[in-house]
Amino acid sequence: MSKVLLIDFGSTYTKVVAVDLEKEEILGTANGWTTVETNIMDGLQQALEQLFAPTGQMEFSRVLGCSSAAGGLKMIAIGLVPELTAEAAKRAALGAGAKVLGVYCHELSEYEISEIEELKPDIILLAGGTNGGNKNVILHNAKMLTTLNADVPVVVAGNKSVAPEVVKLLSENKSQVYHTENVMPKLNDLNIDPARAVIRDIFLKKITEAKGLNKANEFVDRLVMPTPAAVLKAVEILGKGTNNEAGLGDLVAVDIGGATTDIYSVGKGEPTRGGVAWRGLKEPFAKRTVEGDLGMRYSAIALVKAASVQEIAGYLQESFSDRAEAEQAILDYTDKVAQKTDYIPQTQREKQLEVAMAKACTKIGLDRHAGYLETYYAPQGEALMQFGKDLTAVPSVIGTGGVVIRSQAPEKILSGAFFENANPMILKPVKPAVYIDELYIMASMGLLAEEYPDIALRIMKKYVVRRN
Repeated sequence: MSKVLLIDFGSTYTKVVAVDLEKEEILGTANGWTTVETNIMDGLQQALEQLFAPTGQMEFSRVLGCSSAAGGLKMIAIGLVPELTAEAAKRAALGAGAKVLGVYCHELSEYEISEIEELKPDIILLAGGTNGGNKNVILHNAKMLTTLNADVPVVVAGNKSVAPEVVKLLSENKSQVYHTENVMPKLNDLNIDPARAVIRDIFLKKITEAKGLNKANEFVDRLVMPTPAAVLKAVEILGKGTNNEAGLGDLVAVDIGGATTDIYSVGKGEPTRGGVAWRGLKEPFAKRTVEGDLGMRYSAIALVKAASVQEIAGYLQESFSDRAEAEQAILDYTDKVAQKTDYIPQTQREKQLEVAMAKACTKIGLDRHAGYLETYYAPQGEALMQFGKDLTAVPSVIGTGGVVIRSQAPEKILSGAFFENANPMILKPVKPAVYIDELYIMASMGLLAEEYPDIALRIMKKYVVRRN
């Protein structure tokens, strides 16, 4: 039997994709409302009934799943210096597929401990100090975490010289303390994969049970990872390829949801212009950022604040008689969908408003994700310094998420990812090809790639469609 079922238990929808491994084809896709509050199997059953309606019942040799239901994987990252170990801890959490609720640095205060309690994270990642470097801050922070009135799993990924003492201290009143390699063993040396692996293991063993997802184990062979980690896996393989199959090369992917906008990039991101000095923390080859104020429903009002109503209105020039009318329409519509998060646009004008909102999500998300240049003055004169990834030469931008794949104008949405002459210091792609994940399969292909990477890559190359 060559059929595999791939399931994404999302925060709103449970999505299923059936794949024929031998033919390397998508047999069908479907979705149902996620029902984690009652029984997650109810929503899955809705999706399966929809999947089997045109095909009849199918049997599967493997069933794999990922999840962002019940708020997804929520984490706190703690480090020593904001730009270094705290940033490294944040990147490890994001790479593991988490939503980072907060990043803390230096010595934790009682106020910050109270804030962490209110945020109710699923996991805390405690870093701080390079190996052989500062010991005092991570020790102080471990002592402060023992006063936390919640038995939250803690992953210790800091200075190895003091890690045993930190683990022992935390273990006095925390039942789940895990040690892994330092996320920054040397200055500017990023080492996030070991922490990502531990975080993923905790998610599978502990968090799924706490969120009621363990009921899915009755049906799923393996609940493999958080959904954003599955998308990151798919994007990475689609970009760099496998040992047996070439990928598309460096790329950027945009995933716009109701609450967040996730941006992914694959590539080294080294300077493409001569004479530019690269500064700051080393970038991961496969990088994910998530913006909690950029979303189409739950974060719609926050989006207007982040982008400004004037900027979003600028994307609607051909749809409204004047700017004031466009701005009022944006305010009315974002208020409407924020209150009714399952609302589907009904009119052509509402669909145009959705395109404008989604373009704003893309533009701001890429502005924050991409590297940038700053001017500095050296003895020989004015020079440029690069922070983050240079994405200007990236040849491909991929769009996914409901608003993109259902839109009549996905290319317009994704044009927000393009380099802007008005903002030349932000290093976004200059002239990329645009691809659309029309069947919404990226998360599923990340799951499939865990066991069948070559097949997953070839299916993506077949079904992720170029649009320009």
